[in-house]
Amino acid sequence: MIADFINKAANALFGPLVGGIFEFASPVWLLLVPLAVALFIWRRKRRGGSLKYSNIGLVRGAKISGRAAAFAALAWLELFGLVFLSIAAARPRSGSIREETFTEGIDIMLVLDISSSMRAEDFKPKNRIEAAKLVAADFIQARANDRIGLVVFAAKAFTQCPLTLDYGVLLDFLKGVQIGQIEDGTAIGTAIATGLNRLRDSTSKSKVMILLTDGINNRGQVDPITAAQAARALGIRIYTIGAGRRGYALYPVDDPFFGTRHVRMPVEIDEQSLTRIAELSGGKYFRATDTESLRKIYEEIDKLEKTKIEVHHFTRYRELFPIFILIGALLLLLDILLSNTIFRKLP
Repeated sequence: MIADFINKAANALFGPLVGGIFEFASPVWLLLVPLAVALFIWRRKRRGGSLKYSNIGLVRGAKISGRAAAFAALAWLELFGLVFLSIAAARPRSGSIREETFTEGIDIMLVLDISSSMRAEDFKPKNRIEAAKLVAADFIQARANDRIGLVVFAAKAFTQCPLTLDYGVLLDFLKGVQIGQIEDGTAIGTAIATGLNRLRDSTSKSKVMILLTDGINNRGQVDPITAAQAARALGIRIYTIGAGRRGYALYPVDDPFFGTRHVRMPVEIDEQSLTRIAELSGGKYFRATDTESLRKIYEEIDKLEKTKIEVHHFTRYRELFPIFILIGALLLLLDILLSNTIFRKLP
């Protein structure tokens, strides 16, 4: 307790001077300093003899010679010599803190449904696809040290962007995603298989897929449950998100005669299959009914899949006690030398 207080005080006083940490390895030895001071005071009180004079008026105003002043100061050499040696015994040292950071990134594949039903306007600011792109972009920008890729799908699936640490490039690919660039349909099993092909050769200890869809699997040659079982075998977790409000939503329909009109259609999401896919792979199923709930889902996934970061702190010290030993020894040696030569006392 006392040692910690001493080191905190010493670091506050001298840390800025040494440009780092200043502390004592054995601060208990600093107790010798007040002992040295007490010894100094005691010796000054009992030193020397005295002579009696009938009248000291003649010498009262006399000036003290330089030799006499130097002799009076001689005792201070001994005091400071002992003080410096006491400080040396406490082992003063300066140090600098260094850090070594080890990160273990996660490989994340975003799998995004771009079928025509994603044009439904039950998500702000415009529709489901734009809301999904906006929230996914925020998720990407919030990550660090993780490789992230993008798979898009409708009736077929393809890799829009492979796993990368270049988030700028990934965000550009995400921004360019548009409905209609793939034949319409919903091939969830094929989308999962495409994502697995990108993740299967990953050397990362943690591999994750985030699949967002608003429909029911109706295309593709791969069954979604079979794909989920393959994901489990490969150690890849799948978080599934069903996007769409409950009940009905407005869908824009292009009419050759009346232009774009909105049709109220039921929202159909195979939540049972999406839940099963997540459970089989060790992930979790979420239902997003608006943009805000979708944002919270990505935030929850972000918390569940934290990048492992280890920070090792170590301090490199430079011992300062040799300096104090040298100064203390020189002061004591000078005291002994002067006391036995120039300022030698006669019996």
